[in-house]
Amino acid sequence: MGDDTLWGVVRARKSAVNTLAALKSIRASRPDGAPIYIVLDNLSAHIGATIRAWAARSKVELCFTPTYCSWANPIEAHFGPLKTFAVAGSNHPNHTVATRALKAYLRWRNANARHPDVLAAQRRERARVRSERHHRWGQRATHAA
Repeated sequence: MGDDTLWGVVRARKSAVNTLAALKSIRASRPDGAPIYIVLDNLSAHIGATIRAWAARSKVELCFTPTYCSWANPIEAHFGPLKTFAVAGSNHPNHTVATRALKAYLRWRNANARHPDVLAAQRRERARVRSERHHRWGQRATHAA
């Protein structure tokens, strides 16, 4: 928390049960009981009554980004480098091998958080995500002629 370290867990599917387990893990990383704020998108697995009730009891403030606002989520800038270094150009034979590649990238990235390649990839991804601000997915793009 606050030391520019990324971690992750790969699951076979997105679900409220897996989301709650992740939130509990995040809560456990701050054992002093201080309130924490977690930014989430509006995926249905994030907004169930069970999760909201647990968050209220556990001093966890769930901060949901508005629909079509990935640019408002600070973690999005880290997905570009992850895709560039661990996913792009790969042909992993199964999820186990892909998970190993993602974990290897996270270990390298945490050891080299200030590496110029990582910082440059984060800047590119921030610019790409910001450029989506006015793009509504599922609608035709409008171009000025």
